Amino acid sequence: MNMANTSGRDPVVVTGQVAKLISRQEFRKRFEANFFDPSFAEACDAVKQLEAIAWDGYKAGRKAPITQKAGKGFADPAYDLSIEWKETRDRLLTIDAHRKSDKSTSRVLVICGSPRNDGSCPGEMSKTFRLAKITQRTLEREAIDVDLLDLSLVTNEYERKIHPCKGCVSTAMPLCHWPCSCYPNHALGQTNDWMAEIYERWTAAHGILIVTPVHWYQSPSPLKLMVDRLVCADGGNPDPTSTHGKDPKKAKQLELKGWDYPKHMAGRVYGLVVHGDVAGVEEVRVALSDWLDWMGLIQAGSKSRLDRFVGYYKPYATSHKELDKDRDFQEEVRNVARAVAATIKAVRAGKVRLAGTRLKSPRPK
Repeated sequence: MNMANTSGRDPVVVTGQVAKLISRQEFRKRFEANFFDPSFAEACDAVKQLEAIAWDGYKAGRKAPITQKAGKGFADPAYDLSIEWKETRDRLLTIDAHRKSDKSTSRVLVICGSPRNDGSCPGEMSKTFRLAKITQRTLEREAIDVDLLDLSLVTNEYERKIHPCKGCVSTAMPLCHWPCSCYPNHALGQTNDWMAEIYERWTAAHGILIVTPVHWYQSPSPLKLMVDRLVCADGGNPDPTSTHGKDPKKAKQLELKGWDYPKHMAGRVYGLVVHGDVAGVEEVRVALSDWLDWMGLIQAGSKSRLDRFVGYYKPYATSHKELDKDRDFQEEVRNVARAVAATIKAVRAGKVRLAGTRLKSPRPK
């Protein structure tokens, strides 16, 4: 373990865990695994050529191979920013400005948190998707635009990925950039990150409605990946030039000077529907509620946070029939959507005044 020499308030940067570069042989093995299909045999020379280029990028660490000067409005206008990051950031600014406009139509992002769909291995749609569609129809009847984000696409759509959070915030909050700048990382082949688009869809929404099953007492994998990657929306640094990219010491110094933890998603309304079959629904609902509360979202009243069992201790094979029979649960789900719609309208009309919103926390972390 290595620790940087420090004096006074100079921050400590602890190192010694980094993985070594893999061998060329192992790199080639992993790269060529993408071309296992015998149909690629006729292009074997082209694959070898591409592998050589990819190896060179890996050795050189070309995370962001195309950059541009940051320009005005950044701490270091001369810093070379990834064009992919800057394009995403510019879109977020435009989208958020439109959302705040009185002329924008109220929009809710309905999130289907299940990884199941009938185009993947189960061969059957999820109950979660059916419930999400109930909320969509209900919101649309309330004159709300609905954006349905189906996270199950990570399991059956080509190259649809949500890469894991790398925990930059645990080094220093300013190292966690808004939007996330960890991806794409072209040197490591960490591309096609769905989160750039998902950030835009969250930013465009006046309300968020999450519908999710319970997987082993926890949120399902795709939903948890999205939740983790939204850490940059709560306190994230909108100016990567202030830390010269991913310089941990600069980020620590910036945090120690005082960081205001900007809440980029605050003020949006939220609702939750959590369902399970034997256990865990309350725990997942509470965990998601606490997370959204922490980010500064507004819960839409007691009817907006729901946890229920479907087919309690009954066979999985009949769970869709159990959902069909449970008309009360379906109506409760509609009530979640109605509560979200009503709260959005009240917030946008200036009729909701939340006590304590102007209070400054002595410990904003």
